[in-house]
Amino acid sequence: MGYYKDLQHYDNYINLCYVPELSIIGKDHTGIEIGATVTISKAIKALKTESNGEFLSESEMVFKKIAVQMEKIATQFVRNTGSVGGNLMMAQKNCFPSDIATILLAAGSFVNIITDTMHEKLSLEDFLERPPLDSESILTSVKIPKWEPIKNDSSEKDCKMLFETYRAAPRPLGNALPYLNAAFLAEVCRWKSSGAITLNKCMLAFGAYGTRHSIRAREVEEFLTGKKLTLDVLYESIKLVGASVVPEDGTTSSAYRSSLAVGFLFDFLGPLIDNVAKISNHWLDNYGSAAIFTVDEVKQKHDQLDHVKVPTLLSLSKHVFEVTKEYHPVGEPVKKSGAALQASGEAIFVDDIPSPMNCLYGAFIYSTKPFAKVKSIKFKSKSLPFGVAALICFKDIPKDGENIGSKSIFGAEPLFADEMTRYAGERIALVVADTQKHADVASNLVVVDYDMENLEPPILTLEEAVKRSSFFEVPPFFYPKEVGDASKGMAEADHKILSAKMKLGSQYYFYMENQSALALPDEDNCLVVYSSSQCPEFSHSTIARCLGLPEHNVRVITRRVGGGFGGKALKSIPVATACALAAHTLQRPVRMYLNRKTDMIMAGGRHPMEITYSVGFKYSGKITALQLDILINAGISPDISPAMPHNMLGALKKYDWGALSFDIKICKTNHSSKSAMRGPGETQASFIAEAVIEHVASTLSMAVDSVRSINLHTYDSLKMFYVSSGEAHEYSLTSMWDKIAMSSNLNQRTEAVKEFNRSNVWKKRGISRVPVVHEVMVRPTPGKVGILSDGSVIVEVGGIELGQGLWTKVKQMAAFALNAIRCDGEGVLLDKIRVIQSDTLSLIQGGFTSGSTTSESSCEAVRLCCKTLVERLTPLKERLQVQMGSVRWEMLIPQAYLEALNLSANSFFVPDLNSMQYLNYGAAVSEVEVNLLTGETTILRSDIIYDCGKSLNPAVDLGQIEGAFVQGIGFLMLEDYTTNPDGLVVSDSTWSYKIPTIDTIPKQINVEIHNSGHHKNRVLSSKACGEPPLLLAASVYFAAQAAIKEARKQMRSWGCIEQPAFNFQVPAIMPTVKELCGLDSVERYLQWKIGSENSSKLD
Repeated sequence: MGYYKDLQHYDNYINLCYVPELSIIGKDHTGIEIGATVTISKAIKALKTESNGEFLSESEMVFKKIAVQMEKIATQFVRNTGSVGGNLMMAQKNCFPSDIATILLAAGSFVNIITDTMHEKLSLEDFLERPPLDSESILTSVKIPKWEPIKNDSSEKDCKMLFETYRAAPRPLGNALPYLNAAFLAEVCRWKSSGAITLNKCMLAFGAYGTRHSIRAREVEEFLTGKKLTLDVLYESIKLVGASVVPEDGTTSSAYRSSLAVGFLFDFLGPLIDNVAKISNHWLDNYGSAAIFTVDEVKQKHDQLDHVKVPTLLSLSKHVFEVTKEYHPVGEPVKKSGAALQASGEAIFVDDIPSPMNCLYGAFIYSTKPFAKVKSIKFKSKSLPFGVAALICFKDIPKDGENIGSKSIFGAEPLFADEMTRYAGERIALVVADTQKHADVASNLVVVDYDMENLEPPILTLEEAVKRSSFFEVPPFFYPKEVGDASKGMAEADHKILSAKMKLGSQYYFYMENQSALALPDEDNCLVVYSSSQCPEFSHSTIARCLGLPEHNVRVITRRVGGGFGGKALKSIPVATACALAAHTLQRPVRMYLNRKTDMIMAGGRHPMEITYSVGFKYSGKITALQLDILINAGISPDISPAMPHNMLGALKKYDWGALSFDIKICKTNHSSKSAMRGPGETQASFIAEAVIEHVASTLSMAVDSVRSINLHTYDSLKMFYVSSGEAHEYSLTSMWDKIAMSSNLNQRTEAVKEFNRSNVWKKRGISRVPVVHEVMVRPTPGKVGILSDGSVIVEVGGIELGQGLWTKVKQMAAFALNAIRCDGEGVLLDKIRVIQSDTLSLIQGGFTSGSTTSESSCEAVRLCCKTLVERLTPLKERLQVQMGSVRWEMLIPQAYLEALNLSANSFFVPDLNSMQYLNYGAAVSEVEVNLLTGETTILRSDIIYDCGKSLNPAVDLGQIEGAFVQGIGFLMLEDYTTNPDGLVVSDSTWSYKIPTIDTIPKQINVEIHNSGHHKNRVLSSKACGEPPLLLAASVYFAAQAAIKEARKQMRSWGCIEQPAFNFQVPAIMPTVKELCGLDSVERYLQWKIGSENSSKLD
């Protein structure tokens, strides 16, 4: 029930929404009273009703701005259910960082409280300060006063009311807790004779910055009251704000939060001061007697601040692609299979399968220590918690089985910790209960007793792994060869950058469907497991090994997966295996659906890295050699980590480095095992390449786009770096590089960005163009096609439908291939085809659905099946055609049944060794705006061009391109993956981990699918698109970096910093950006401004 969950078990909950005294919305001449149970949405509606006119009074403007700020709280669903009183109670009782408390505090609101003996009216400030209400007290309502129009008692001045609200959050439109919020109300007077501005009174509220509750900045209010607003007064007031808004110890980004408070007050009062002498005597009269100074209106008069309003939603997109009828219906933008079912909620995922009779539910207990002996596991109470049936651990594994939870070609990982836990987040046991809620609650009531005496310290850093030589071995065939002679290349260089460093963090998958499984005991010691998995085959064999069963006793079924990105590959296996073990042990059905917190803690995610590089280059910007030392944090088990060097070099070689040498170490640490995450290794490697290019350009003071262009591959250099380079006509990058410069108006927009930066102080823009070269590998894949007696077709493939449109492309391919029979009267067979769920006992050797190529390999496997069927049907069709003249599909198939033709075909597509690897190309241009006061980045526009060869389905591929690009934005700009000192993930919920949403993606996105023509070694000339476009998100990151460079150049002119160069971090979250733009930029600006003003007076 809400974020602050009560672990106690309740049978009933009482709905208070219909208690009249608590659901009141009352309006009178003194203000608006809102009952404590009134939903936030209803409160917004009431406040807007009071501010619906064209010309608003002071009180109406206050109400309107409160409503607008409330619309940024959570989501529409939460606002429709959460109440105003509930929000304020959380602020008082739980130190909840409430937006409502702050804005109502600045508006001078009151609350009403009743007990059985008294009624109390308190200011909101006193309510927040008092101890939490006891069970005998009830918050009944909150009263927002109506601010009467100020009566001017003097003809010498005009007085108006200013009210503004502020919040800085990872998402500008809400659904994210703020780093800091604020609201300011002030009575402002302008003296007609002098034009001076004074503050008669002000109320300054700040909240959500790491203190117990929202506060009034009383000391600042007292200082400003009655003062004439000058630069000196503003400077002193923001110094006081910096001293008043101080987060408590342990608050993240504390200096950033304090700087936000300074920035917000500067934003509120600054426009009233900077151009004080330019305010005309008629300026106020333009708004009439009932008008209000609003900061937005003042800003339009002040060029110094020039805060440009940014569109709130994605406003424009454009898709360009070519449709070919050559392989009809392949190549056409056919609607995604199952889209209607998913949109309506009818699509069946694992957790949608009805629970069988006597079904039990599981929840993991995980370690909170990185390296310790597990002495005992027990519940807080002596008896089992309500509903608990069993506690399953490694001791319950059958004697013929193994303690194995997942496996890859590089090694295995245990299902449960035995006597030792080796990382925080490791599975220790499984609570099994009669409901999922009871299992989850019970898992939180478990006490694990650890013993860490006489144990060596855990390895939690890459430095410690190197010091203790803790590495996983990389098989020789996964370790690429170096290119050229790096020593010679460095010797030829005019310039060198030596031992530069960078770090890259992790990323969580954030699929919509969490890890889930359902295990059913079957007859004859068999087991059926439904698993949300990208690799059911691996789950199948792991379950059999764990339980000591022959593989023919285990059946794993996967219909569809609600998002994977690599996280439903090896990381799905322990969930299915634990379910299977519990079901086998208890001989009852057992299912699991991991809650988001547990899922995030156990997921592993993308590999963190530390990189040291040295690069040599000419005066022209041409690079002659690159040397890399890369440390990869693999976690506790190998998983897929030994394949990372191979993956990385496939993307790192995107530029002609002249010569390339590297030393890549896979470090074993006491962290959860890192695993495949969309573009594993390639994402980091492509970023490294771009960072090197940026560093070279900065050193030479050259345009970075020119350095990129100089170092793009020619076809000859491409062949030197890539064995999989293909033929010359397949190298499409250079043409796309030029094409996107034209289609995105790169040159004109670059000049416009420069002009914008010259004209604006507190916002800067940057623009960046990046290429991608991404090597992929096609893997063997099985397929099966059967034609039923009515002519309908069923298809099975090794690939799993993850939402990427694999089934859609497979259906198109089957329709194309079967149409080769050329029956009369038939258009397309598409509507007769159904792709069915994966079943490991029906179709073996399914392998992995990963690496971007499973759709095309599944399509080719199906094409081979259909080719066999067409060959079987053709003689019959020709004979019938001679006899009857016209043969329809509905006639042909029943006749084939009568003649006992085999209408089921299997295939196993194995790609040719010489063509199983190939290169993908693309380019992107992105423009980003950075707010120097908050660190917020706004992606104004992104243009993408990507080579899909001949797309199997351009509509599906467009979704993959845009989705991958946005996920890359998340990794580079938003998703802050953090752990505590023991390595336990603490960014373990939607509150603390922010993926991209509608308000953080590009405001304009244009995507073109480049048709590069015929590729004889590809499946119908198609190319992969699932992962490579993710790498193009680097254009957003480096556009933001360009904007920050402009900000730092400006700061240097104020005397703030000595060097404009800096080390930009990933992800570029708001505190990081703001720190690079200057946490004290406002103070420095005002010092510079005051100094300039004093110098002018002296002159």
